Parts: sequence; structure tokens; C-alpha cells
Amino acid sequence: MSTASAPPENEQAELESSDKETIEELKQAYASMCEQLDRVIVGQQDVIDQLLIAIFCKAHALLVGVPGLAKTLLVSTVSEVLDLSFKRIQFTPDLMPADITGTEVLEEDMTTGKRIFKFVQGPVFANMILADEINRTPPKTQAALLEAMQEHHVTIGDETYPLPEPFFVLATQNPIEQEGTYPLPEAQLDRFMFNIQVNYPSEQEEQDIIKRVTGTYKANIEKQLNAESVLRLQDVVRRVPAADHVVSYAAQIARASRPKEESSPDFIKEMVAWGAGPRAGIYLILAAKARAILQGRYHATTEDVRAVAHPVLRHRVLTTFNAEAAGVTSDDIVTMLVEQFKPAADIEV
Repeated sequence: MSTASAPPENEQAELESSDKETIEELKQAYASMCEQLDRVIVGQQDVIDQLLIAIFCKAHALLVGVPGLAKTLLVSTVSEVLDLSFKRIQFTPDLMPADITGTEVLEEDMTTGKRIFKFVQGPVFANMILADEINRTPPKTQAALLEAMQEHHVTIGDETYPLPEPFFVLATQNPIEQEGTYPLPEAQLDRFMFNIQVNYPSEQEEQDIIKRVTGTYKANIEKQLNAESVLRLQDVVRRVPAADHVVSYAAQIARASRPKEESSPDFIKEMVAWGAGPRAGIYLILAAKARAILQGRYHATTEDVRAVAHPVLRHRVLTTFNAEAAGVTSDDIVTMLVEQFKPAADIEV
């Protein structure tokens, strides 16, 4: 188990006092945000934590779960708590790229009588976008959204329109009923920092959900942050120190997931077709930094890396046919990887 003690000064720079004050503010805000979300969402604490980590890392996330698990409600509630603009796009087979990005329309100028083109913004122009069932639309439309995710702008003709900051895409997928879907290619999946698994609630949680939904309960949500605060916190995450041995551990896990690496374990070479690319190590460290400051700590540890390994790696590790036939999932392989590579305790001073 890693300790949360400060790493040696010769391995990394210390945070400035203003950053430490910001982290303390975030720790208090995080507790308040969880309290607000608990008024609407029953349980799903791991999902909430991973969603907030992705947001503070300036990254996008994929939420995978069966219908009825409040994925849409969770995202809209988070946007309300953070006081961010929110748009929901329902992906369908007939959805076109212009339905997402916007389009130019021909209008008549009432003063001159001339006809001019005017750009009408699409729903992608919001701080937080819920791409509902992203795998139900053709690749051309998926690509239009994924371009906006990467570049944070939309290009129509010869004009480029910047998207509002902060900008997040939270996409959902239904793991069942795959007929008539267009699965995201691995290269596009790789652009999502997290693959967040939304599981069924416990028995007690399900009873609480039924009571809330079938009764007169109505949640009153209070805003905790705003767009400016989120942008400031995103900058602080980048400045959180991660010691060399923490970075080395993240790189070791990412590289060990590749079957062609000589140092990879035998189960990787047998059950993995393709392993994680360089983005995996980057996101492991970024997520570890965000997890640390959400808990009020001033540096990332190897324990933080281990805690975020599953959402970072599960969509980047592709299993072989033999693994699928044996019922071994990518989650199982990530679990074995984390157990195989246990780090030494984080250095104390």
C-alpha cells in the first residue's frame, strides 16, 4: 500500500502556496459536490469520482452501462453542480455531422437586401456534451464529434469557430443490443481518457431509487463551482508533482500490456492481441494527479495510479479469441497486471 507522504524534493518541484490553497478549496468543494449529487443520484460513488477526475483532467469519458442506470441524469446533474452549459445529443443512424456542429444558412440582410450566409451553431457548442449512445450513428458523424473533442473547435467552410471552455464530451454506450450499431474504432476509443463502467445498484440502493422516483421527492441542487473555477483547477492538476518512480510505474504498467514487449508477462502474450499505447501512461499520471488533489493531497502516488488503472486501460487492452473463449475480459487482464506489478511503497522523507 502506498503512503501519502511527500516525495523527495530532488525528484520534483513543490507546489506553490496558492496551488495548495486551491487544492484545499477543491477538497471542500468535492465534499459539497458529492453531497449535492447524492440528492439526485443514489450510490455510484466510483462512477462519480471517475467522472470528476476526467473533468478536472480536461479529458473526455465513455460511460458504459445498460439502460436505466441514470447515466444521462448523472451527467446533467454534474453540469448543474458545476454551473456549466449542457447539451444532450441523441445519436441515431440518420444523424448528420451538421446536426452536431451546426451549419450555414442563407439569410437576407434587411438593411441592404443582400443575401448572406450565417452560421447557426449546433448542440456541440456547450461546456458539457452528452453523446447518448454514440455507437448508434455512422462513422462520418462520430468523426465530426471526435474532431471537436480533439481540436476544441469546429471548421465550417473556411471559418473556424472555437468551442466554449471548458469543453467535455461524455459519451454513453449500451453493452447489450449491438444490432445496427457502429462500434467506435480503437483509434477513436483511445481519445477517451476513461471507460467508466456503470453497474447495477445494490439491493438497498435499488429500493431507495424506487422510493425516490415513485414518491414526491424533488432534489434542490446548489451550484458549487463555475467554468472559471474548473479551468483554474485544471491548470492546478497539471502542476501536481508526480515523482520519477510514480511515472516509471505508470509507464511500466502501460508497456507491460503490450504482448510484443519482451518484459510482458506470459498471460499478456497469450491473451492480449493489442496493448495500450502511449496515451495510457499519460492518462494514468494525469488521473493519478487529479485523484490526489480531490483527496486533498499535494502529490500523486503509485496507489493513485493503481486506483485509476481499470478505467484508463480497459478500452485500450484488446483480448485475443482464446481469452474471449475462456471468458477472460480486459478488466480481468488489467486486474492481473496490477497484481503482477506491485510497486514499492512511495518514498517517505
